[in-house]
Amino acid sequence: MATQSPSVAAGTPAPEFNLPSTTGEMVSMADFAGRPALLVAFVCNHCPYVRHVESALARVAADYEGSGLATVAISANDVASYPDDDLDHLAEQARRAGFAFPYLYDASQEVAHAYGAVCTPDLFLFDADQRLAYRGEFDGSRPHQGIPATGASLRAAVDCVLAGEPVPEPHRPSIGCSIKWRETSSSQ
Repeated sequence: MATQSPSVAAGTPAPEFNLPSTTGEMVSMADFAGRPALLVAFVCNHCPYVRHVESALARVAADYEGSGLATVAISANDVASYPDDDLDHLAEQARRAGFAFPYLYDASQEVAHAYGAVCTPDLFLFDADQRLAYRGEFDGSRPHQGIPATGASLRAAVDCVLAGEPVPEPHRPSIGCSIKWRETSSSQ
């Protein structure tokens, strides 16, 4: 059953993170300071909703990199229950999808909790002050609809942020697989 992301107030500050990437480097929020826009995308390898959009997500990130958008993906799924979401499989996904941005693993799930992430994909777009400007869908396409993923909703939001304008409300929520929390996690 698909999970829908809840709304979060615009202007909410981006939670900090310092997580290992699929390349073995540690990546933190500070690495993106000074960028006019930052997309934090909670994704994973096994979810059909993510697989539907992953290559298009890579294209959106590449298309806007020169305009100042920084992108980082984070997976927080419990790899004991979902081994296809471990770092090795995430690295394979990054290659398959063409991710040219850092792909991180949140083993403690603390970062996902701090963001309030609930599904994959769950997209958080921040402005130059690292304040939330958009939390919503990638686009209106879904797996098995026969509609190609373009990132139209995300692209419109990025355009607004890069122009220094607010993203018009309401933001259509993201829909996808629920994050797979560990049993000891408070989100169970």
